[in-house]
Amino acid sequence: MTRRVNSELLLVGSLPADSTEGALRAASEFFGDLVFALPDGETGPRAGWVSYERERLARPNPDVIVVRETESPTGLPRHAYETPVFGIRPGVTELHWDTWPRIDDAIESYAVFARLRADGVIPAGLRFQIGLPFPASALNAFKADFARDYPVAARGFEELAARELRRLTAAIPPGDLAVQWDLAYETQDIERVLAWTAEGAWERFAGPVTRLTRLIPDEVLIGYHLCYGTFPEWPMYEARDLALLVRMANFAVANSGRTVDWVHLAGPRYLRSEDRSFFRPLADLEPGDARVFLGIVLPIDGEAGLARRHATASRYLSDFGVAMYCGFGRQPGRDGTETMREHARVARSAG
Repeated sequence: MTRRVNSELLLVGSLPADSTEGALRAASEFFGDLVFALPDGETGPRAGWVSYERERLARPNPDVIVVRETESPTGLPRHAYETPVFGIRPGVTELHWDTWPRIDDAIESYAVFARLRADGVIPAGLRFQIGLPFPASALNAFKADFARDYPVAARGFEELAARELRRLTAAIPPGDLAVQWDLAYETQDIERVLAWTAEGAWERFAGPVTRLTRLIPDEVLIGYHLCYGTFPEWPMYEARDLALLVRMANFAVANSGRTVDWVHLAGPRYLRSEDRSFFRPLADLEPGDARVFLGIVLPIDGEAGLARRHATASRYLSDFGVAMYCGFGRQPGRDGTETMREHARVARSAG
C-alpha cells in the first residue's frame, strides 16, 4: 500500500478560534494548501481537552462518585493535581454510557465542514479531522482507587468507543474522515510520573491500540498524536529523548490491525533544539506507510528555531512533516488569527 498522507503540516487539533465555523474558515484560509485534513478547532467546552470527558461523560454517570472537588479557588483546575477526584460507587463492577458527547460534536461539526466545502470555502480534497482521547487520557479523574476503578471504567469506555465509532462512521462518509487518537496521559503513565496510577501502564496503552483502531473502516485515515501534555505548561513532563514516543509509534503502526496513516511525535523545549541525543531515537522509527510529523514548531523562536530542530532531526530521519508540539487553541497570544497566520508562515519555512 502506498502512503495516503503526504502533506507538510499536521494541525494537531485545537485552534485559537471562537466557534467551529470560525476555526474551519481560518484553518482553510491559512493552512488549506499545507494539510490533508482540517480539525474543527476543539472550541468551546472542548478547549480544555479531557476535562470535557471528565465533566460531560464521567461526572454525569450515576455510578461515578466525586471523592474530592478541585482545590482551585476559581473552580477551574490549574494543574493535574487540582482536577476533581472520581471513584466508582461501591459494589459497582460495570460502567455503562449510552453516548459519547464528543461524537455528537464531531457529527455537528462535520455538517459545518460539508456546508463550507460545498460553498467553496474549504478545498474539495481536504478531509474532516476529529481527535479522540485514548482511554487513560479520557479517564484521568479516576484517582481515588486507581487499581480498582480504572479497569472498570476502561472496560466501559472501550465498549462505548466501539459503539460510537460505528455511529461516527455511519454519520460521516469514511472517505471524508480522518481520526486522530490523542495520547498524553498514556505517555506520562508509562514514564511512571503519575503518582496515582498502578502497574500495567504499557498495557493501558497497548491494549486499546490492538482493540479499538481495527474497528475503524479502512477508508478512514487514522493517526496517533503522542505528546506530553500542556496542562498547565508545555511539556508537563520533559522526557530525556524521543525513545518512548518512537517505541509507542512503532507498536501502534505494527499492531493497530489496519493501516496507520500518520504518527505525530511531540518534540523538545527550544533549548534542546540541537541536542542530538534527544532526536537520535528517530533512527529506530519504523513508520511503514505512515507519514511522520514531528512536533517541532514552537511559538517562542519561529523560523530560526524550527530550522535548528529540523536540521537536528534530519540527521536521524530523512522524511517528515512538521506540526506544533500539541494543539494551540489554549495558546493564542493576543490575537488568534495572527497566531494562525504566524504558524502557517513558520511551517512553510520548513518546506
